[in-house]
Amino acid sequence: MASDLGFIEYVCDQMRDAGRIRSRKMFGEFAIYCDDKVVALVCDDQLFVKATPGGRAFIGMPVESPPYEGAKPAYLIEDHLDDREWLTGLIEVTTRELPAPKAKRPKAG
Repeated sequence: MASDLGFIEYVCDQMRDAGRIRSRKMFGEFAIYCDDKVVALVCDDQLFVKATPGGRAFIGMPVESPPYEGAKPAYLIEDHLDDREWLTGLIEVTTRELPAPKAKRPKAG
């Protein structure tokens, strides 16, 4: 089941104070970017934030679940979607801990 675009827009709006937030459709679902780093996935209208040590400390006792079959476990965020300040804090911590995206190779041609 694909995620609802309205849900994607709501989640992005909730975390907008963390940095440059954008979403991109990938494999029928969505990746959420903060400052050009993939920080979360939305699959079946559920938010999965990438697992980091700082994110674990911020959440306390996170619920971990893979966003799709074969994926690495991520933090499933259910109870705090409506708490903009909390979600922004989690995304800020996560963004700081994730590596910078790899430079794209120029296309051959």
